[in-house]
Amino acid sequence: MSRRSPSPAAVLAVVSFGVFIAADDLTVAATMLRQIIGDLGIPLPEGLGDAAWIVNAYLVAYVAVMPFMGRLSDVVGRRRVFTGALAVFLIGSIWVAQTDTLGWFIGGRVLTAIGGGAMVPVALAVISDVYEERRRPAALGVLGAVDTIGWVWGPLFGAMLVRFLDWRWQFHLNVPLALIGMAAAWWVLREHDRPSERRRMDWPAAAALSAALVGLNVALLNTGQISGVGDLAELADLTGTRSFPMVPVIVASAAALGLFLWLELRSRDPLIDLRLFALPNVSAALAINFLAGAVLVVAMVDVPLFVNLVVETDLKAAAVTSGWVLSALTAAMAVAAYLGGLLTEWSWYRPVIMTGLVMSGTGFALMGWLWSPATGPWVMAGHLALLGAGFGLLTAPTNAAVVDAVPAERRGVGGGLVILARLLGLAVGLSGLTAWFLHRFEVLRSTLDLPPASDPGYRDALDAARASVTASALGETFVFAAALVVVAGLVSLGLRRRPSRITS
Repeated sequence: MSRRSPSPAAVLAVVSFGVFIAADDLTVAATMLRQIIGDLGIPLPEGLGDAAWIVNAYLVAYVAVMPFMGRLSDVVGRRRVFTGALAVFLIGSIWVAQTDTLGWFIGGRVLTAIGGGAMVPVALAVISDVYEERRRPAALGVLGAVDTIGWVWGPLFGAMLVRFLDWRWQFHLNVPLALIGMAAAWWVLREHDRPSERRRMDWPAAAALSAALVGLNVALLNTGQISGVGDLAELADLTGTRSFPMVPVIVASAAALGLFLWLELRSRDPLIDLRLFALPNVSAALAINFLAGAVLVVAMVDVPLFVNLVVETDLKAAAVTSGWVLSALTAAMAVAAYLGGLLTEWSWYRPVIMTGLVMSGTGFALMGWLWSPATGPWVMAGHLALLGAGFGLLTAPTNAAVVDAVPAERRGVGGGLVILARLLGLAVGLSGLTAWFLHRFEVLRSTLDLPPASDPGYRDALDAARASVTASALGETFVFAAALVVVAGLVSLGLRRRPSRITS
């Protein structure tokens, strides 16, 4: 008597569980940094540059493994890679929970990032395997919603742990969660143990691509850091911190990328078939995801800055207000990610993507034109909910456009490219945003006409002028983000209802 195959819904639930704990771990450190810095003995403020890598190390490793882990699942099977990723995540969590020095902490975080980064593209590929093309967008929407909820939940959970327990409990709790995920994945993915064709893994190309991505992200993070460490003075100290000269890193990254392309052009079974980028739906969807990441970071970074520097003068009140208004963005993203999948099933990629882009562009335009020191939190939350709903609608159709176009034996690569495009957009957007904001702030500050410092009203005039200049500089970034959304809309015109495909 043959065993009954796990239902697609069961497969979706299990891989979504893995993606959730990976997303939670991606963002949880943000609200635990103060306690982690103290326990690891990092001196402040001179150690802020090193402390930033408590967060950045995870991001760099998370991005670096996505393309080749997706391909590895194409080659050796989804079940082995997904459960193996959870095992690496488990080992990294145990490691982090036992460490008391920064170097060992970062080593453990890299392991958890490798495990977490591997789960996301494999989950996308698994869903593409078990759901037929017509029903796939809704399932991808569910996964996108779970991913969003995970990285929203991370900072909230981290704050609760710091208040009531200890930051190490995050990693202690990862242990039973990872074990549960491994057992469930080994069961539901039993029919996804081996690929249909025998393939090989191009490890030299994987190493070259990973080196290129690591170098690129290190360079971007070091030239555009705005982290959540401490108060605003510390934020200013972290901005632009460089741990080492960036030119050699950029040169090495470019050389690694050149080596990767050379290897791929000569390979009979490449890590990433470069012909994929010639497919209209793949190139358009990846470009839209990149631009979406670049402008999403504007909201994620500039909104807290606007609240802290323009609206609220009390730091505790500013933290509460910024967290509350940002929750409107993220909650709307999570709900709309699922709705975007349903709408894509009823129509096709472009109408849903265009609707999301119109909503996002309108949200940014309202923020750029209307936000001022007098703007209330309810108005801000309304604009951010519109913005978040637009971003959420993009998730399922852009993912589906890529995985529908790639061959079945390369869906792991396709899933990795989708997430990689958005994360690279976030990194590029953060670096560019930081440089632009600091430049405009200095230009606008130089035009201020203040009373003499001896004047009794000097301090009030300075605070009012600083808030006005900051609001103007941030407003310009919102308008610029709206312009990028328009560019994404033009790119979406390249999408096709019936995707063209390459043959293996």
